[in-house]
This record gives sequence, structure tokens and C-alpha cells, in this order.
Amino acid sequence: MASFDSAKAAEIHRELHSHLPSEPALRVKAIESLMVEKGLTTTETINAWVEAYSEEIGPKRGSKIVARSWIDAAFKERLLLDAASAIEEFGFEGKATGHLKAVENTNEVHNLVVCTLCSCYPFSILGIAPNWYKTAAYRSRAVRDPRGVLAEFGVILSADTQIRVWDSTAELRYLVVPQRPIGTEGLGEDALARLVTRNSMIGTDRVLAAPTVEQN
Repeated sequence: MASFDSAKAAEIHRELHSHLPSEPALRVKAIESLMVEKGLTTTETINAWVEAYSEEIGPKRGSKIVARSWIDAAFKERLLLDAASAIEEFGFEGKATGHLKAVENTNEVHNLVVCTLCSCYPFSILGIAPNWYKTAAYRSRAVRDPRGVLAEFGVILSADTQIRVWDSTAELRYLVVPQRPIGTEGLGEDALARLVTRNSMIGTDRVLAAPTVEQN
């Protein structure tokens, strides 16, 4: 009669499950399969949207806008005056940016974006909103204790730095223009864009990394 080794069985169980997708991923895959089966969409269409948001529509769009503002004073002026019109130069206009306002960080001012009612977000230039942006904790505390929230993201501001909190709505969304990193005078627009982080365009990141040798 074969013997049963509970420890070995548990090890096999863990090994099998280590190769399975997470539960949310399984649910997404199940929904995708049902939609394809019912003819509501195709796998190719879904893959195209995923690629668009990860490679094209994601924060890369916003970083290109910020980089242009760093090297082109005239564009920066247009961006701060009428962001929705300025980004049309990139072909990035859309429903989520029809009423877009750009706000600039300076030595004296730091900007932070939140949506207290839901999670309005300029996804056409920043991609999918991060999970923390949609949490009730962030949405409430960003208004009540912005300095404390920023500290949790590693942004420590001096007492004399003014914090401006911008509350997004379905009609008005915001893009933070971070300060250009020191030592980037010789970089071109594409190299500068690689230094811009998604969080810096929301306001939960402030001091961007200096360029590395590879980025030069």
C-alpha cells in the first residue's frame, strides 16, 4: 500500500500554485474569455489596448510634455496658460484632457493632485491611475494632511515650502510639471523624458534622479 507523505504533498501543492496566475489575474482572464466567446471583442483588440496603455498612452506621454516644457520656454508658457490646447501639438488631446490644467513646481511651491470624490485622472497622458490614488485614505488625507502624505512617499519638504493641493473633477484634471533636475543641461528631449516619473506628474515625487552615464 502506498504511503502518504503530507509534507511532500504540501510541497507539491505550493509548487503547483506558484506557477498559477494571481486570483485577480484569473478573474480578468475569465472575463476576457467570456467576452471573446460571446463575440463582444477579440483577443487581438484586447492586446492592442494593453499595449497602447503600457507603451504609448502611459506616463510616457506626460513625460514627453514635461520634457518639452523644460527645453522650450514658449511651449511651457502655452502649457501653463492652456494645457489642453498646448498638448494638441503632440496629438494627445482626448476626453480625459479636454479640460487640463498644468501646475508648476518651484523652489517655493510644491503641487499635489488628488480627486476627493472619486478618482478622476488624466489617463490619456498618464496611463492607468495607480491603486493608491484611488484609495479613500489618499483621497481624504491628501487634503487634510498633505505634508504627512508626501512624507510617506519620501518627499520631505521644508516648513517654508508651500503645498498646493489640486482637487480633480470630471471637468478639470491636473498635470504637475516637476522641476528639471540639476545637471541635465546637455540632455535632449528624449533623454529628459526618461527622467520624468509618473508620481512626479501627480506630485508624490519631487526631486528627480540626476542622469546616469547610460542616459547620456
